[in-house]
Amino acid sequence: MKMVSAIIKHFKLDEVRDALNKIGVQGMTAIEVKGFGRQKGHMEVYRGVEYEVKFLPKVKIEVAVPGNKLDDVIRAIQEKAKTGEIGDGKIFVYDLEDVVRIRTGERGEEAL
Repeated sequence: MKMVSAIIKHFKLDEVRDALNKIGVQGMTAIEVKGFGRQKGHMEVYRGVEYEVKFLPKVKIEVAVPGNKLDDVIRAIQEKAKTGEIGDGKIFVYDLEDVVRIRTGERGEEAL
């Protein structure tokens, strides 16, 4: 089992969610985050005062998947989150040792 964590732009969240649903992913977590990478930040003007925004708002999604769906999940996220512009985000993949469904006590892939 794998945990896929992706940092994407806000406006791409619905497209990514729909694509994951189509390939059989039954659930995901979305968290609003702030960060920077090569995109760095940008200048904004608020009430006539210019200031630098160093941390940009993004969405972090997390999806636990069986190993055999990993490539499909990565492909779906990459295709739907891509704009071709700097700041599209990153996908991280972690080994997932175990999963327990709280309600039923199911473990492993059955809990996904």
